[in-house]
Amino acid sequence: MSDTLRLIVCGSAGDGKSTLIGSLLAESEQSATTDGSHGVFATPARRFIVADGRGHEQSMRGLAAGASTSDVAVLVVDALRGLQPQTLRDARIAAFLGIRHLVLAVDKMDLASFREEAFSAIVQEFQPLLRELSFDSFAAVPVSGVRGDNVTEHSSCMPWYMGPTLPRHLETVDIGPSNMSLPFRMPVQEVNRRQPGFRCCCGLVASGEVKVGDRVRLAPGGTETSVRSIVTGKEERPSASMGETITLCLEDEVDAVRGNVIAASHEPIEQSDQFEAKVLCLSEGFLVPGRSYLLDIHTCQVEASITEIKFRVDLKLGAHLAAKSLGLNDIAVVNIHTDRPVPFETYERCRSLGSFTLVDMQSNEAVGVGVIDFSLRRAANIHWQALDIDKAARAKQKLQHPICLWLTGLSGSGKSTIANLLEKWLFAAGNHTYVLDGDNVRHGLNKDLGFTETDRVENIRRVTEVAKILVDAGLVVIVSFISPYRAERERARSSFAPGEFLEIFVDAPLEECERRDPKGLYAKARRGDLWNFTGIDLPYEAPQMPDVHLNTFSANPEECIHRILEAMESNAPVMDRHIS
Repeated sequence: MSDTLRLIVCGSAGDGKSTLIGSLLAESEQSATTDGSHGVFATPARRFIVADGRGHEQSMRGLAAGASTSDVAVLVVDALRGLQPQTLRDARIAAFLGIRHLVLAVDKMDLASFREEAFSAIVQEFQPLLRELSFDSFAAVPVSGVRGDNVTEHSSCMPWYMGPTLPRHLETVDIGPSNMSLPFRMPVQEVNRRQPGFRCCCGLVASGEVKVGDRVRLAPGGTETSVRSIVTGKEERPSASMGETITLCLEDEVDAVRGNVIAASHEPIEQSDQFEAKVLCLSEGFLVPGRSYLLDIHTCQVEASITEIKFRVDLKLGAHLAAKSLGLNDIAVVNIHTDRPVPFETYERCRSLGSFTLVDMQSNEAVGVGVIDFSLRRAANIHWQALDIDKAARAKQKLQHPICLWLTGLSGSGKSTIANLLEKWLFAAGNHTYVLDGDNVRHGLNKDLGFTETDRVENIRRVTEVAKILVDAGLVVIVSFISPYRAERERARSSFAPGEFLEIFVDAPLEECERRDPKGLYAKARRGDLWNFTGIDLPYEAPQMPDVHLNTFSANPEECIHRILEAMESNAPVMDRHIS
């Protein structure tokens, strides 16, 4: 049994969590400490680290962070108020994030006159949810946090309760084997050289044990080598184990970087670029399939996107609901794709190597937390097929520099007019071109998509993939889409090699776009006959640093074309055929 138990105290606001935590800290046989959200106390049998799960729906970030590292959830319920919606929500989140042991602490029993009936009614009402969530262990304890009944001492006011006090029960919870029983894994945090010719990697041992002379394998990559020495501080040691920060000096000059994982060679760590995962949304906005995020897992950061929301969980009833996006406090099972393979363990096997954070690429704020269930089989079955004729050969045949010219702007700003005229100039100069127009693509490839934020993100994702294929074919591709979100335009740019993408902001004031209104769409949106229209009831995020900024209110189309041609020449100065 582990000597240290991590627990989170959660439940609805006002049900007594903080008072109960104070009583638990007072129970300590040793000095108890707290930093406001975490406390540490000890009894003769065990050491405890306590996290406060808060109690407001807006405090999910703290609850998720605490639950992701906890072994036991202590769910506090007011004996008079009974089970609240937040009580049930917290129980589901605890189970969803992998906590396998639950204690129902029915608090304020003094206000309920210590009646057994009040306690039993709450426990009975909780039973259906308990059966559904299937915790490995469960106990219900009647307590009074303010008096210390069944916390600091067994209560003489509740002789009908024959079970242990809350601390005595927590001493007996068996959380199973620790990460010491797992094979050696150490995420690389920093790489340095202690001796010429040897690569030294610093990090925290996530699981298992390593000894001098052990064979280890680097992931990703699979390079094998041996451990030359192990250093902690300035001292060399023969071995190190889970929880220790060490420097591993390796026998060979391996290509290690931050985010790699060094693992026992006889049990290499799994790596994949596609996962099924559970995600909790922390964003006031939405988590949207197809949008790019940064995914932070152990010391590794990769670009990632949700490819599918399999279902959202109704936190009150437990039902599995269809969803196109995730809002604040939503929990869902999703598929995730990363831009390169990530070394990982499933969350159930090793939490520190199986939990991650999703970060908004624009604001750098955490918008979600998640845990990996397993890698998808298709990740191992799909491989890139190498072809003898590549992009360079196709471009050479066409005597041109392949590029994606991405025109973005409000409806009515002049994108289609400029795209059409630009292609005529390029075509007349002998260039091989193709125009991807927003309306035209929605007649075929994207006819199944609407105009919600989720559908717009998917619309741009698909167009980006098509444009990438056309550039690979050696073409000059002109993309004319409103593409209202910076994140999607940045993802589009990142899909192309340097020098293959120009963001062209076709700019006109909203009033001028409405005056032109070539399709009558603004008038419909103003009347309320058209929903989700960019510029009216959906935002347009203008480019902050476009490669080309065209003001179509003050410049005529021919002037705009010459600006684009100049940018193309500047972007790719060495070309077999000039386009001007």
